[in-house]
Amino acid sequence: MFAFRFIGSISLLFTTLQVHDHITLPLWVVIFWELIAFSVPWLCLLLNYKYYLLTEIIISGGLSLYLTSLFPEAYLAFLVSIFLIAVNSAHQSYRWSGPMTILLIPILINVLAHQNNYLIMMVHNGLAYAFGFAFHLLVVNHQQSEIIREQNTVLEQYLSQIERITLAEERNRLSTNLHDTIGHSFTSIIMGLETLRPELSTEVGVQKLDSLLNLARKSIEEIRGYLHQIESPQETLPLLQSLQQLGEEFQAHAKVHVRFRSFGEEYPLPKQAKMTFFRCLQESLTNAVRHGQSTEITVSLQFEQRNTRLEVKDNGKGMEKWQDGFGLNAMKERAMNLQGQVSVFTEPGEGTLVTCTLPRQVALHDEVIRLLIVDDQLFIRESLRTLLEGYKDLQVVGLAEDGVQAIEICGQSQPQLVLMDLDMPNMDGISASKEIKQKWPQIRILILTTFQDTEQALEVLRSGADGYLLKSMEPRELAESIRLVYRGGTLIDQDMSHKLFEKLEMDKIETESLKGKLSENYDLTLREIEILQYVSKGLRYKTIASKLYLSDGTVRNYASSAYMKLGVRNREEAVQKALEAGILK
Repeated sequence: MFAFRFIGSISLLFTTLQVHDHITLPLWVVIFWELIAFSVPWLCLLLNYKYYLLTEIIISGGLSLYLTSLFPEAYLAFLVSIFLIAVNSAHQSYRWSGPMTILLIPILINVLAHQNNYLIMMVHNGLAYAFGFAFHLLVVNHQQSEIIREQNTVLEQYLSQIERITLAEERNRLSTNLHDTIGHSFTSIIMGLETLRPELSTEVGVQKLDSLLNLARKSIEEIRGYLHQIESPQETLPLLQSLQQLGEEFQAHAKVHVRFRSFGEEYPLPKQAKMTFFRCLQESLTNAVRHGQSTEITVSLQFEQRNTRLEVKDNGKGMEKWQDGFGLNAMKERAMNLQGQVSVFTEPGEGTLVTCTLPRQVALHDEVIRLLIVDDQLFIRESLRTLLEGYKDLQVVGLAEDGVQAIEICGQSQPQLVLMDLDMPNMDGISASKEIKQKWPQIRILILTTFQDTEQALEVLRSGADGYLLKSMEPRELAESIRLVYRGGTLIDQDMSHKLFEKLEMDKIETESLKGKLSENYDLTLREIEILQYVSKGLRYKTIASKLYLSDGTVRNYASSAYMKLGVRNREEAVQKALEAGILK
């Protein structure tokens, strides 16, 4: 549109210079008028549309009226303005911009400029307006096509995600069924056969028993290998390769350019950390296209000595005020559970930068973690001790077969972290966890169980446990999880976390009415509101952590997130604003 305006204005300016001898006004006045007719409507179109049509009609129409009074054919110069008016008219403005330019302007020229070619002017103006309107329809049609294309792209992406999620759920279901049924059956067979060894008196019988044991052990190893094969690709691939694969798939579907950069040498990461980075990139890519309308996205993955950092920068339109949605809140929850954080920086016209930082979980060279293993099965207790004592920074100081023994050993040996089973005689894991946390709140508790149960997991976390994992995890993953929980993190098995997030979101919806409408505007989570309530009572972070069975660092992370959402700098301002907003009472 600028090109049409520029060409029309330049041609009018040259014409004015050629016939300046016949102009009644000073030449500089006419040229200044023409410059205003070129610039003011254009600026209004860019800055404030509601003034555009009036300025275009009044300034350009007035200039046309003056020039036509001197030169009968000068009204043709106004045709460019009429074309632009038609192109830029929107919604209801056609009802008055069309009649005014096609009918009223020719009448004024005919009356004031004493011209008698009214019908010809009306036809010319009508044709110019019709061409402009047709061009406008082409532009709108093109924009609608682009919107439809983008929506189709997003839909294809969602379909692809649904397909991947469905396949992942089926893989997890098969994996769980194999582990919980066949795997346990083979374990029981092996243990049962071992108990028969003292009953055998002949060498042939012993050989047959060894043969059966070898067959059973080989079979269970094959099952474990099969379980490993059907794991989700995001969990088995190296992190960089997994993220690059996601970026390539997104680039193919969304028609945007995704560029990857990697810094540092890649090192192994826990499954939970890899999945957190994967989901963070997935959410960031989707938001960049859907909300930011980006065409280029740069993904940076940095392997540092202490932290692993993922940065996703897009060239989209950015936002003046960022609002966390469910996807971003879920990302932040994941990162907080791993003692990490997710931050978003955005400005209008500057795009958006999403940063996810997770601490690297490495062996503690100068410190040894004292462990207590609690499980009612001797075989599992001994197996866990054998596996964990292979790490220099892990030391098993006790074994307990139920909750009662666990409490006794905690009083005697003062372990720093307890690996707790749930279903045990005399006292189960939930009851034992509550009592241990009441007596020794500094002891970290990590639940190890066989089955996935959302209600049970929530009850476990409410009892004060610091993590909930399945026994089927790899030894290295278990060791890294122990280190993370020992350092103050909260850890939940990835499969279980999906179910917990869904349940917690439903609980959040049900209790939103009790928290007030303004708390929804600030997008505070229930945990953040809970911590604000304790802060308003004057409690210190360490005391709050003890009451909620969280680490001091986790409480500080939640508090910082709440302060940022409220737009305050300290606890006093946060409490004051929360009271004013009705979040706290």
